[in-house]
Amino acid sequence: MAVVSVWTGSLLRFAGVILDLFAVARKRLDPRSYLTTAMAPKIGINGFGRIGRLVLRAAIEKGTVDVVAVNDPFIDPNYIVYLFKYDSTHGRFKGTVKLVNGELVVGTEGKPTHTIKIYNSKDPAAIPWGTAGAEYVVESTGVFTTQAKANAHIQGGAKKVVISAPSADAPMFVVGVNEDKYNPATDHIISNASCTTNCLAPLAKVINDKFGIIEGLMTTVHATTATQKTVDGPSGKQWRDGRGAAQNIIPASTGAAKAVGKVIPELNGKLTGMAFRVPTPDVSVVDLTARLEKPASLDEIKAAVKAAAEGPLKGVLAYTDEQVVSTDFVSDSHSSIFDAGASISLNPHFVKLISWYDNEYGYSHRVVDLITYIHGKQ
Repeated sequence: MAVVSVWTGSLLRFAGVILDLFAVARKRLDPRSYLTTAMAPKIGINGFGRIGRLVLRAAIEKGTVDVVAVNDPFIDPNYIVYLFKYDSTHGRFKGTVKLVNGELVVGTEGKPTHTIKIYNSKDPAAIPWGTAGAEYVVESTGVFTTQAKANAHIQGGAKKVVISAPSADAPMFVVGVNEDKYNPATDHIISNASCTTNCLAPLAKVINDKFGIIEGLMTTVHATTATQKTVDGPSGKQWRDGRGAAQNIIPASTGAAKAVGKVIPELNGKLTGMAFRVPTPDVSVVDLTARLEKPASLDEIKAAVKAAAEGPLKGVLAYTDEQVVSTDFVSDSHSSIFDAGASISLNPHFVKLISWYDNEYGYSHRVVDLITYIHGKQ
């Protein structure tokens, strides 16, 4: 009987070891397990506006980074909870969010995933990123967009800063296009470019690599953003930017097309563009009209884009041939969704290509992806 008992105990211990090994294997295969290791990049977010909040949502959804701190001098901690929990465009947060001992505690599936310190400093240099353990800071206020200004976060203890906007002097990276040019030894303050550049650049890369672009004009039909006026009001040099956002289609300037030349040097000086701001809350669409070096039928162009979307640019570029409209892309995490049915060709050298993007959600996912990428290069 004793022998049977010992044998049974040994079997149970062996079974336990096997189950533990399976558990470890599952954990390694689950990208969300990245959060539970010391390898997970720890992030601070400066500015809890549209992009700041959606970067946090993207971080939780992707599970590849750990947000440890948020700074916003204009929002009370209880209001931060409210703003993160409820969103008129992307819906209520599918998880739990509450304030515990002055910290933001966010969870999914009944378990806390992030415990986030809250700061309210107007001076970036005074934010204790180092104390919070934030290695990477997402600068999403729209204010500190130059290297000199963003460097204040380094003074606060951060190692790297990712500006969630175009920058006049910081190196610009678009995931799927030129992130491989990142140099960890010198690139401490970088820009994730604009949402429109993130839409245009992957498409332009595919077309230029396959057929060559002689020159092109881009128009983005762009959803309303927080900087616009609800009713007519003053607006600096560009007077019509101050007209009521809900009442008008507003022509506006954009540097998004020219910025493509910074991330794809061979297209520098070959692209420019403009924007039309329209009264929709989210999702925008790029119209790229281009002259091609090599002749190509529209079907050949579609095939090239589809191959890229299913291959090297999967997750960044997508392809659709369905009869879609803008609301079909709300909360879509891709940078660019090529619309095969809306794209047209005048001749084998002259084409108009259409690509959609959720200018908030897709962009925020790329911010997280860029941080994950550069962290892997440290």
